[in-house]
Amino acid sequence: MSIKKSGSAVWQGGLKDGKGTVSTQSGALQDVPYSFAKRFEGEAGSNPEELIGAAHASCYSMALSLILGEVGMTAERIATEAKVSLEEVEGGFAISAIHLDTVAKIPGADEAAFQDSADKAKEGCPVSKLFNAEITLDAKLEG
Repeated sequence: MSIKKSGSAVWQGGLKDGKGTVSTQSGALQDVPYSFAKRFEGEAGSNPEELIGAAHASCYSMALSLILGEVGMTAERIATEAKVSLEEVEGGFAISAIHLDTVAKIPGADEAAFQDSADKAKEGCPVSKLFNAEITLDAKLEG
């Protein structure tokens, strides 16, 4: 099976004075603005790193749900945040690390089985496999 999804971007102008928009095939994002200031100077708005974080968090949460199901657990809720680190390196910038913070509410969950599932999801998530970055995880069960 092969599934193809797409995202697109349009950029106009130079790096620092230019601006762009990003869209997704589904229309969930449509002409969302991004710019140098939004990416590097903290200006409000979208940027590639937050989009990568959202993609990773959503993929990881789905992967964790799958793996939990394989060990007989069903989460009422899985909340994941992916913190993407963009670092200046020799020759430019690189995404050096992504840290996943996930909290799951699973009635009657076994802590050891949950932690094992969380680690397997981190390694097995298709988006995790995409990155050449250190991926770390803190996984917690919610009471």
